[in-house]
Amino acid sequence: MAGHSKWAKVKHFKGAIDARRARIFAKLSREITVAARLGGGDPDVNARLRMVLLKCRTANMPSDNIERAIRKGTGGGDASNFEDLTYEIYGPHGVAMLVELSTDNRNRTAAEVRSLLAKNGGSIATAGSVSRLFQRKGQIFVSRRAANEDSLMELALEAGAEDFKSGPEGYEIITGPADFEAAHKQIEAKGVKCEAAEMTWLPTATVPVGETEAPAVQKLIETLEEHDDVKEVYSNAEFSSGLGG
Repeated sequence: MAGHSKWAKVKHFKGAIDARRARIFAKLSREITVAARLGGGDPDVNARLRMVLLKCRTANMPSDNIERAIRKGTGGGDASNFEDLTYEIYGPHGVAMLVELSTDNRNRTAAEVRSLLAKNGGSIATAGSVSRLFQRKGQIFVSRRAANEDSLMELALEAGAEDFKSGPEGYEIITGPADFEAAHKQIEAKGVKCEAAEMTWLPTATVPVGETEAPAVQKLIETLEEHDDVKEVYSNAEFSSGLGG
């Protein structure tokens, strides 16, 4: 599997302790509000909101929180001052990272991110030097208890999946960007509950990270993820067994 354990990330996201869960919910609420302001509160016609709601389901975010954030977004206010940014970063030990952000103050965010990088062994990369190492893909996870492997593989391929991977905890289905939503809907229409489903950036090649290097890489990833403006951090780190998460 490219990158560090995606299943570990799913489990960590779903089973976050209360303090981290509150932070996750706060970030998701902000994403919902911005998405609703920009595209309306109907996920059927607002693709950005639809994607956020998939993340909310993975995080088991209460429906009251979701509805409140949508009402806040559709109740007026100007979202035009929010802009989406993607930072290309080199972390410790040559690990490449793509960091997606949403900010209402580009200069403030830039200064804060540069400060975090300086303190944690990272640096801003030349434009294009990191993004060329990743591909935009749809990614769907299904646990082993939710489906039979052969049946799910057949269903996934019929739905347009590019790849199907089986692991000890479950199945990972990879699609092209244009096929993601149709594949996800087709799988769930057959009664298969997905653990997570999202658009993501997958590395085309990974960097091995051993026990000695892992703490520095993980610290930078976690520090970036904790920043209020950061939505997602993608890396090409391939942690040794048991180190990633």
